[in-house]
Amino acid sequence: MLVATVVGNVWATKKEESLAGLRLLVVRPFTTDGRESAETIVAVDPLGAGIGERVLVVFGRAARHAIGRGHEIGFQSAVVGIVDRMELEGGRTVGMVAEEDEP
Repeated sequence: MLVATVVGNVWATKKEESLAGLRLLVVRPFTTDGRESAETIVAVDPLGAGIGERVLVVFGRAARHAIGRGHEIGFQSAVVGIVDRMELEGGRTVGMVAEEDEP
């Protein structure tokens, strides 16, 4: 599981049949040092997260379970939570979006 920030949406009119009706997001892993990760991940979003929000992302079996289609889906990552707040080492507070972060 990782914490990520939603940085975009994916629309695909042609896709594997098991992905029909699923919302896809582009997410970037959250880093505690404040630098942007170069990595991005596409994750299924059953919750309705928006761009800029911080989310919890799971992979593999946990993702397929969260999506609700068992092993019959060709996808390995899913949003399972929208972060309200995180408290990090040293007392730093991270909010739902970057504008809510406190040093």
